[in-house]
Amino acid sequence: MAGVGAQLMQLVEATVEGLGYELVDVERAGAGLLRVTLDAPHVPGGIGLDDCERVSHQLTHLFAVEGVDYERLEVSSPGLDRRLTKPRDFARFAGHRVQVQLFAPVAGRRRWQARLLGLGAAADRESVRLELIEDEAPRGAKAGRRAAAPTAAPQVIEVALADIERARLVPELEFGSKR
Repeated sequence: MAGVGAQLMQLVEATVEGLGYELVDVERAGAGLLRVTLDAPHVPGGIGLDDCERVSHQLTHLFAVEGVDYERLEVSSPGLDRRLTKPRDFARFAGHRVQVQLFAPVAGRRRWQARLLGLGAAADRESVRLELIEDEAPRGAKAGRRAAAPTAAPQVIEVALADIERARLVPELEFGSKR
């Protein structure tokens, strides 16, 4: 939610959710671009062009009334590499592969590939449980060679939601048929 004030965020979220969609992200980009990303988890096939047009039209009117400063408005679906921003995202996509970047290192690293296990059990803070995935090939390994099979059990860590700078789904595409 880069460069977006709390008041604008609330306006956009109320409007988007009032239209029956889920707000994923609001971002201010260069040249006056205001980017709104939305999802429709209850709709088979997700967000379509008509959905984006509907939300764009409504937000354009809202911004005119509220005096929101922007040059261009972009409304889109989250795509395959969807950002995870809210606790409901981390619960909804449990079991999926994610790429997480932390504000501060854990075990000497800020960036992790992991299987998202869902929200953590810590009662005093919102947290996320991750099963860490080792890199396919260690740094310096030659292309085409895979790392040796891991010998230890997968490492599971729990990270406070507030410690996550950025999190995205990692697209897992299957080509061909499995027989």
